[in-house]
Amino acid sequence: MAGKYRVRTDLAMENGEKYEKDNVEISGVVIRKSYDRKKDIHTTVVKIESEYGAKLMEKPVGTYITLEAPSLVVPDEGYHREISAELAYHLKKLLPPHVDSVLVVGLGNRNITPDSLGPRVIEHIRITRHIIREYGEEALGEDGTPMISALVPGVMAQTGMDTMEILQGVISETSPDVILVVDALAARSTRRLSCTVQLTDTGICPGSGVGNHRCGLNEETLHVPVIGIGIPMVVDAGTIVHDAVSNLLETLEESEIDEFLAELVPPALHGMCVTPKDIDETVRRLSFTVSEGINQALKEV
Repeated sequence: MAGKYRVRTDLAMENGEKYEKDNVEISGVVIRKSYDRKKDIHTTVVKIESEYGAKLMEKPVGTYITLEAPSLVVPDEGYHREISAELAYHLKKLLPPHVDSVLVVGLGNRNITPDSLGPRVIEHIRITRHIIREYGEEALGEDGTPMISALVPGVMAQTGMDTMEILQGVISETSPDVILVVDALAARSTRRLSCTVQLTDTGICPGSGVGNHRCGLNEETLHVPVIGIGIPMVVDAGTIVHDAVSNLLETLEESEIDEFLAELVPPALHGMCVTPKDIDETVRRLSFTVSEGINQALKEV
């Protein structure tokens, strides 16, 4: 019999939901929820404050802010501007004080549509480092604008280098005060695809959305504060089966469901990801929404 099937998600709030379902209080974890009826945005702030809580949540100690906006899937420019402003508001709360230099990194493979969010976001980032270094802040006509640089490190199959290796070299030359890392994520629930944004001060793990984990990009490995920004673009095929079976067999314990799934879900299914059929247009639209949020937050630091 195959081993226990592990439901995969990059969203901290989804890891917390399994405990909320059973009315179990998680020691060392604080979860706050709010809803903006006018904007139709559900906000969940998860603060993991202890190693015990981190073990239960399967996430590092830190803060995770999740914005759920179902209307993000609709091509409404006015609504997307509201989401950009909301993203900027929360991003500013995670930024360290006195930011003079920022490096924005777009993770992912530009040639694979569900994984191209990071590179596409970089296309719209307002780059200022070269201008400020050459002409000073006065050239921008704004006071206090940080030096903003950007990088698309590609993937190991394209470069032969791990993303962390590339970033370590860039950091040693440019000395940023903070790094913003944008990447596509994986969700547990299909209803959260393309309409959920997660921000965290714990960094990000490249390739986690498709189960291809690399070295984590965080303050511990890069020695610079790292803020991760991601939108779930894929759902693991096995996870869809898991949730479908769980809904049908609600009377069973989780351990019994896992045992049943270990036999039901073939190994080949673990390597398959599901993404919406209109993902190309969705990524194009959301990359602009995220970049505008970043631009607005950095303009106001």
